[in-house]
Amino acid sequence: MLRSASCRFLRAPSATRVTFSSVSSLSSVSTSRIAVVGGARSLVTTRLYSEKSGPSGTGEAKNQSSSSQQSQPTNSGKGKLLVLLGLLAVGSTVASINYQKNDPTEFLEEKSFQKPGEKPLFSDDQVSVIFVLGGPGSGKGTQCAKLVQNHHFVHLSAGDLLRAEQAREGSQYGALIKKYITEGQIVPQEITVQLLKQAIESKYKQGKTRFLVDGFPRKMDQAITFEKVVAPSKFTLFFECPEKVMLGRLLERGKTSGRDDDNIESIKKRFKTFIDTSMPVVEHFEKQSKVVRVRCDEPVDAVYSHVETAIKDKI
Repeated sequence: MLRSASCRFLRAPSATRVTFSSVSSLSSVSTSRIAVVGGARSLVTTRLYSEKSGPSGTGEAKNQSSSSQQSQPTNSGKGKLLVLLGLLAVGSTVASINYQKNDPTEFLEEKSFQKPGEKPLFSDDQVSVIFVLGGPGSGKGTQCAKLVQNHHFVHLSAGDLLRAEQAREGSQYGALIKKYITEGQIVPQEITVQLLKQAIESKYKQGKTRFLVDGFPRKMDQAITFEKVVAPSKFTLFFECPEKVMLGRLLERGKTSGRDDDNIESIKKRFKTFIDTSMPVVEHFEKQSKVVRVRCDEPVDAVYSHVETAIKDKI
């Protein structure tokens, strides 16, 4: 008689166990399969345990058991197996739904901001968006502050928005953002683009139309999604700086910044991430003649003079 069938879903950080009791009389079966339900991937391992029918230790009991098994229709066994598999499918669906509910960040990459045929929130006639890119420590924030002072831009730092969201009490994504930043990795685009979208909407309602988006886009998917959902960019201001200079600046800043990523281990990871993922973005916009390059290994005022000269006909 079958005593139990147990189904274990293995996932981080915890496991969900679903048990079905006394389902049917079946031979011992062991099977493993991968269940993909609603986008969640769960390893499902099923074990069915059975014991012999009738009293043990007598030849008569064994003969009766053998005779009973031979007389049992094979179709009945197959039918019960199908019923059991159906129950397991229901269990995996329930566990999958629960997994998605408890761990929504696992499915961020599968969400879509925009329905087919929809236009960006703003046109290039409504707002002027300039992407500002450069390696960590290249001086993006410093130069943006000067542009804000002299040309009345709104400065939106993607990194600052993410850190503010990380620190916000009750944030759904705070722990996730901290993990990505500490590891020198790029936070999923859905979080970053949504934060920028909200910030631009808020400032636009206040009559602001010129935006410097600092430290963004860090990957091609961010660039494409932002321009499809929020607004097209006017051009990209790219600060070029030797890695040695950037490293020195970051280590000096780390003495007082209190940032999780201003340490030598995180800095090296950030350099690699920038080269691997952000440089393709610069190259992409360069093919569209939408990149302004500025060397930034000189004193702050000298660099800003180069910035003014480079963008005077574009803003």
